[in-house]
Amino acid sequence: MKLIPCPLNGLRPADEFIYAGEVRHMPDPAQSTDADWARYVFHRSGVPGVKQEWWCHTPSGYWFIAERDTTTDEILRSYPAAQRKVEAS
Repeated sequence: MKLIPCPLNGLRPADEFIYAGEVRHMPDPAQSTDADWARYVFHRSGVPGVKQEWWCHTPSGYWFIAERDTTTDEILRSYPAAQRKVEAS
């Protein structure tokens, strides 16, 4: 059974989680063009490697960030979303 390290609940079975996509910088709604939004919504990098991803522990409703190597499907670390560093794209 695959276990996922939740920062709040510790190691838990994978079936207790939902994956919600890669963490990406959202365009500024007040200053973005339709093309900016189209890129944000439809264009994602499919390159394998280490990605920051949104995950939720569904029984507790706890959202966090996991760094996962998509090549090996190994979760390298996880941390509370509040500790996320905002990166400009």
